[in-house]
Amino acid sequence: MAGKTNAELYDERVKRVSDQVALKQTDRTPFVYGSRFWAATYAGITFAELMYDPDKAVDATRKVVELLKPDAFSASLYCYGRTLEELDYKPMKWPGHSADKNASFQYIDEEFMTAKEYDEYLSDPTLFYLHKYLPRISPTLAKAFGNMPDLASLSEWRFIIGMRAFANPELQEGFRKLFKAAEAAEEGVQKTIAFVNEMKEKGYPHAAGSFCKAPYDHFVDFLRGSKGGMLDMFRKKDKLLEATEKAGDYLLRKVDEEASKSGSPYVFIPLHWGLDGFMSPDQFKTFYWPGLKRIMTHLIDKDLVPLVLWEGNCTSRLELIGDIPQGKAIYWFESTDIFKAKEILGDTVCLRGNVPASILCTGTADDVDAYCKRLITEVGKGGGFILDGATSIPDEAKTENVLAMANSVHKYAN
Repeated sequence: MAGKTNAELYDERVKRVSDQVALKQTDRTPFVYGSRFWAATYAGITFAELMYDPDKAVDATRKVVELLKPDAFSASLYCYGRTLEELDYKPMKWPGHSADKNASFQYIDEEFMTAKEYDEYLSDPTLFYLHKYLPRISPTLAKAFGNMPDLASLSEWRFIIGMRAFANPELQEGFRKLFKAAEAAEEGVQKTIAFVNEMKEKGYPHAAGSFCKAPYDHFVDFLRGSKGGMLDMFRKKDKLLEATEKAGDYLLRKVDEEASKSGSPYVFIPLHWGLDGFMSPDQFKTFYWPGLKRIMTHLIDKDLVPLVLWEGNCTSRLELIGDIPQGKAIYWFESTDIFKAKEILGDTVCLRGNVPASILCTGTADDVDAYCKRLITEVGKGGGFILDGATSIPDEAKTENVLAMANSVHKYAN
């Protein structure tokens, strides 16, 4: 790298990652950085400070990127504590609010849509969100949207007179808090964009330009909850399938535009409920894979790259999930047997991962180095591999272990 400009390093890193996605062998295996709160750990601030102070989140992440010198980095800074605070957001606990200042955020698995409400959702998802779902997840949204009139039902003078609903003091209070939440979110987004541009000038690409979900995950994570979703596979099969298909329509809105504006073709898709242990292979084929494959195919057709994080173990599904275009996606595995995945999927999809959190947190630098060497020489052989933690870098990882992982790509040939 000596003597190269930042622009040359940027182009080199972009090409190194994209060539690996295309299953081409490159000069070395790329390493990508991402985490939730390890940057806070390294910078010596609390997780709560990172969530509530965008400037501290940027400064901490900058230090980490400059330390590790990755081929790409995650620009997810999680600096949205004030937005969550203004909403009094119910589906999550986060550091500095309902969790310890140094505990990671936790999603609350809860039922925010009942089994009797499928027809309401299917008839008009937007109306259902405004009048039912949003008021259930946030007192602020309950005041703002729970008191809104049903605009589609108002005609002629009823529409004009119906504007009196916006004089409701509770609705106005809700919107005032909503505006504060929006302003805090906008600050976080603008500072993230500025940071991404700064890092680009220094030669570092960001690792994902947009975000999407598997339709089943979206519906279960945010509406029915895990218990509701599992029961619905037996009790309301047709409604569940219809609802997840409609959810897929909504999920794909603006994803292309977001990725295009970001300058990064990678669309991050974290997977939750389709893994081994949550549904059978037959259920996966029926309820999960068709919707996920549709999302991935749409993105690929738009020249975008699905970056799919399989959170958990999906070893039993490896044969099935290879049914995608060759060299067009990334499968990031947490606890799936990545060596077996290389045998089955190595000619189809780029693999990412999967240094275990246990080694990064409790092992030695030598342990990390040895595991990375095996990943690089076996999974990285011939191309189609990106080195990373099993689910990025855990918050409690030892600095020397993270450095050992980052440095390993410069030591071992693929």
